[in-house]
Amino acid sequence: MSDEAKAKKKKGGSMKMIIMLVIATLVGGAGAAGGLYAAGFFSHKEEGPKEDPNKPVLVLAGENAEEVAKAHGMGGAGHGGGAAIAGHAPGKGIDLPTPTNPTAYQATYFQLQAPFTSNMSDSDAFAQIALAVSTYYDMRVIEAIKTHEMAIRSQVLMLLAQQPETMLATPDGKKELQVKIKAVINDVLKQKTGYGGVDNVYFTNFVIQ
Repeated sequence: MSDEAKAKKKKGGSMKMIIMLVIATLVGGAGAAGGLYAAGFFSHKEEGPKEDPNKPVLVLAGENAEEVAKAHGMGGAGHGGGAAIAGHAPGKGIDLPTPTNPTAYQATYFQLQAPFTSNMSDSDAFAQIALAVSTYYDMRVIEAIKTHEMAIRSQVLMLLAQQPETMLATPDGKKELQVKIKAVINDVLKQKTGYGGVDNVYFTNFVIQ
């Protein structure tokens, strides 16, 4: 065999080896890439549900409700106390749970300025009540009450007009009315902002005449 023939044979063998190495590399790379894809390396990372920035948060004992609200966006664009939740369906909302250990959290109180006056459902008498509310959540709950006070007053007066004098004359009747008013206020807040947050309602004046 001539030197030229030997050189050609050697060159052909070398090319074949290179091609095989390239193929092996590609196959190996594809396999590795497939393994990474199967492991989710190239897939879009799914994120869990995002916390709504408008949702009031609990205020720990010793904290300031207004400062906590500001730290979570109160006063910023789209984060005011009366701002509607993006995508919030009218008439629906979430009841913010009462803490299982209230002593660990700071209660904030708010007095509704004007009293509520209404006739009774079973007599010519009328009731006049003054209300205060409390919340363990930040100041956005109180700001929402201020913003939507007209809607709250309307619903409370309608509720008050449905109460019989005989019921409101008893301590149990007054306690029952407290529970009803709390539910009415939270319902208005849920409809308007997406969240309730009122923990309790207090009578600061109660007169039936």
